[in-house]
Amino acid sequence: MNAESDARDEAAAPAAPAPATGEVTPDVTEGVTKGERELGSRAPGFIKASRALHVSWQVGVFVVGLAVVVAGIIMLPLPGPGWLVIFGGMAIWATEFVWAQLVLRWTRRKVTEAAQKALDPKVRRRNIILTVVGLVIVAVLVGIYVWKFGITMPWKIHE
Repeated sequence: MNAESDARDEAAAPAAPAPATGEVTPDVTEGVTKGERELGSRAPGFIKASRALHVSWQVGVFVVGLAVVVAGIIMLPLPGPGWLVIFGGMAIWATEFVWAQLVLRWTRRKVTEAAQKALDPKVRRRNIILTVVGLVIVAVLVGIYVWKFGITMPWKIHE
């Protein structure tokens, strides 16, 4: 667990001076691109001020995040939004732990790449063809079943 206070890091890192002229600065500052937050704890300042309070805060965040992730894992084979709950638990952990923030950034990047790839016309065409082939196979199998056994259901409702 990351029990270090970010107050030391903030004090040690000097702020970048704003350009006096109309110069354009890049959107990347110390490895953090535009739209991404800096890594580290997002606990309130009064909690970060006391090491004991900050460690207990991190333990609480870890336990709550763990409970949510375990609930998501339980929901994977059962009805429920398992993956969504797991990512929710990771988001809870990411409020306090750098490793979880890095995992969420990586996941967000991979999901964005997959979404862009899915919008590619060649990939869309391939997916449509595979879907049609799959539906034809299912229709043929259903037709064979109906031809062989008729439309009667395998269970007996009339009794």
